[in-house]
Amino acid sequence: MKKKPLFTAVFALLLLLAAYAFFTMPGRDRAPPGINELRYGLATEPVTFDPLNPANTADGRSILFNVFEGLVRPDSTGALIPAVAESYSIDGLVYTFTLREGIRFGNGRELRPADVVFSINTAANAGFPGLGRIERVEVSGPREVRITLSELDPEFLPYLTVGIVPEDNPDRERNPIGSGPFMIEHYAPQQFLRLARNPHYRINGVPALDRVTIVFVAGSDALITGLLGGNIDGASVTGAMLARLNPDNFDMFPWFSNTVQLLALNNARAPFNDIRVRQAINYAIDVPRIIETAFHGHGQPSGSPVIPGLARAYDDSLRDPFPRDMDRARQLLSESGHPNGFSLEITVPSAFTMHVDTAQVIVHQLAQVGIRATIRLVDWGTWLSEVYRNRNYQATIISLDARTVSPRSFLFRYVSDSERNFINFNSPDFDRVFREALVEASEERRTALYREAQRIISENAASVFIQDILGFRVFARGRFGGVVNYPVFVMDFASMYRR
Repeated sequence: MKKKPLFTAVFALLLLLAAYAFFTMPGRDRAPPGINELRYGLATEPVTFDPLNPANTADGRSILFNVFEGLVRPDSTGALIPAVAESYSIDGLVYTFTLREGIRFGNGRELRPADVVFSINTAANAGFPGLGRIERVEVSGPREVRITLSELDPEFLPYLTVGIVPEDNPDRERNPIGSGPFMIEHYAPQQFLRLARNPHYRINGVPALDRVTIVFVAGSDALITGLLGGNIDGASVTGAMLARLNPDNFDMFPWFSNTVQLLALNNARAPFNDIRVRQAINYAIDVPRIIETAFHGHGQPSGSPVIPGLARAYDDSLRDPFPRDMDRARQLLSESGHPNGFSLEITVPSAFTMHVDTAQVIVHQLAQVGIRATIRLVDWGTWLSEVYRNRNYQATIISLDARTVSPRSFLFRYVSDSERNFINFNSPDFDRVFREALVEASEERRTALYREAQRIISENAASVFIQDILGFRVFARGRFGGVVNYPVFVMDFASMYRR
């Protein structure tokens, strides 16, 4: 009986802690009445909030698209339009940008030419793709910046979408400041990221939403639960997930991911250092069946490291470079010294149900030629560390995006000495053709070189290039409008409004 007061006190404390946890959950962090808010579910978090850190992921960059702007930006057609810059001119190796007058960062400070010089130089020094030919960046007038290249680069401009930041911000990670339509207001790791309307944005009336709260969830099942329960207003889902939602209750907007889903094979690791093994796997995998089974028929076969949506440069003859041929697959395995197949571990980031579902179909298909595949599920951080950075894996399933609308952005990661060549593809012929394309002034000839580069990758069976996934952005019916698709992987919250 003497222990009862202590027990009561402990019990009361536990109740208090439970109440605190409940009311600080993302689902309880609602906007006050009169505030136009969108709550959007996402299964992964940004690696960094610094736009000048090249380590970010596709999902991270798609969020920061709303916070930072570059000298130029893509529109919904893929054309580049001025952003921080008001106009620009190109004279051979010299690019001159006139900045908009009075453009301000989210903290109210006016954006200066020195900020542009600092941002471009910092991104180039960090190894951002496409910036390696910069010779110098300089202030050339009160509102003017000049970039001089060391050699001709016909596709340099698309890489100037890199975000401009204040040069005097000492901590871009914990205090991200951009000039985009939204500001980062609050971040609760593994819970939510809140974006607030930037009152200083250069376009009057944009954005229409007062804030966007991105709710981080454990996986695709949690996304569906959040949508059905009303904890989130919208999310990006794939075909298999879409089947679990009643179309009477949701507005559904189809969108291609503008990424290439692939079964990536570690070309430097046995047995995948033998082209015959890689070819056998390609012949054994039935891409249309994957799309039908794991994505309810929603997807566009690629067969190439470039998305079919880039029609100008995409080589359509590669859409099905290895028609399913089980006999040919078995023959190649036998010729390579694996008549009875071999064991294979496919590492898959568990947060992406679409990749897990794809892996399950592939395991079944490979078993038919004697390849005993198993799936190893890992969290996103482990995947980035083990697979992407350290290249310690046999095979993995992932989608690869591009920073720009150029085929170069899809192909650069296959250059033998590229830091992002995590599949360890090594082809002197590809390296030569790709480097020729980088300096080719003729667009027609450059396009032909990009197509040749794709064929080299295909002929070497570098990996199994599956599809550009057709997904859907779903929102509670009748509540939101202004959903805009882009030919790059971004989420444009500034175009949206609450009905």
